[in-house]
Amino acid sequence: MPVDDIKVAQKSLLDWFNSNKRDLAWRKTNDPYKIWVSEIMLQQTRVDQATPYYHRFIKRFPDVYELAKAPQDDLLKIWEGLGYYSRARNMQFAANQIVEDFGGKFPDSEKDVRSLKGIGPYTSAAILSIAFGKPFAVVDGNVIRVLSRLAGIEEDVRKKEVIKQIQHLADEFLNHDNPGDHNQAVMELGATICTPKNPKCHSCPLQLQCTATKLIKTDTIPYKSPAKKRPHKHIGVGVIVDDENRLLIAKRPNDVMLGGLWEFPGGKKENDESIEQTITRELEEELGVTVETGGKITEIKHAYSHFTITLHAYYCRITDGEPLAKSSQEIRWVNRKELQDFPFPKANKQLTELLVE
Repeated sequence: MPVDDIKVAQKSLLDWFNSNKRDLAWRKTNDPYKIWVSEIMLQQTRVDQATPYYHRFIKRFPDVYELAKAPQDDLLKIWEGLGYYSRARNMQFAANQIVEDFGGKFPDSEKDVRSLKGIGPYTSAAILSIAFGKPFAVVDGNVIRVLSRLAGIEEDVRKKEVIKQIQHLADEFLNHDNPGDHNQAVMELGATICTPKNPKCHSCPLQLQCTATKLIKTDTIPYKSPAKKRPHKHIGVGVIVDDENRLLIAKRPNDVMLGGLWEFPGGKKENDESIEQTITRELEEELGVTVETGGKITEIKHAYSHFTITLHAYYCRITDGEPLAKSSQEIRWVNRKELQDFPFPKANKQLTELLVE
């Protein structure tokens, strides 16, 4: 795009943004800590879903010091239901890096920001541009859609070389005088106007420059090759009840998926066994006990990013052995009401709600 056209497009975009931007809490601050929290939360999460979590998070952890010293259970409880829990664990690790390596002050250089756990190119560019006014262009799903349509890129946006091309376009298009608002404007445009389906081209400030609009190809640009079909797993879990009507829960190791969360012990069903056999085998492997399965409690379906599950929950009674935390951080006997105090993955959370009721 010629330089003059770029300048016209930049001005049109910022004028549109200033008149149409959504009233979002993290847009009312230049605090890099709060901007960081919002950007991490918005990864793989809709604005309307993230907003109440953002307010609760900032209230409980108002600065990097509070986040760094928080008990992990408290952190994950605040995050419960938001998914992708490694984001929260990485944030706490990074908070400690900021306290220990940067005296509690959020760093303002690309090298230092990228040294923080859980921060990649996109989040780094967002923080540096929005909080510090530095000229780094962001590229996320919304930006990919806007720029691929603007430039008429018809190649598969799942390909690394195409993403590199779009990053180059983003760098070229970036308004260096106001990089923070420019980045937010492109993302806002993708979220509200240049949507995946039925984009509102008549309301778009970049309509005159948009190649996809001129070629009537907004329904085919961007092109994304079909994703692989997600495998489905059947998971059997045992709700062990003792003589005092307490339930046994286990805390997942930090270095596995959903690490740091609590769950009812169990695991994936093998091809040649029933769910009851799965539970018996898994509880022996995880806890070192022999159990007898009783009545089925519920069946819960849940979708993760790369696979789906059906969770089958059964009451169990220990017939031999004392439970040990063989494959978890710790185990704990709790009464039903206490279940509400612990952070659980979503499928287990639905199970806890049934048990409390």
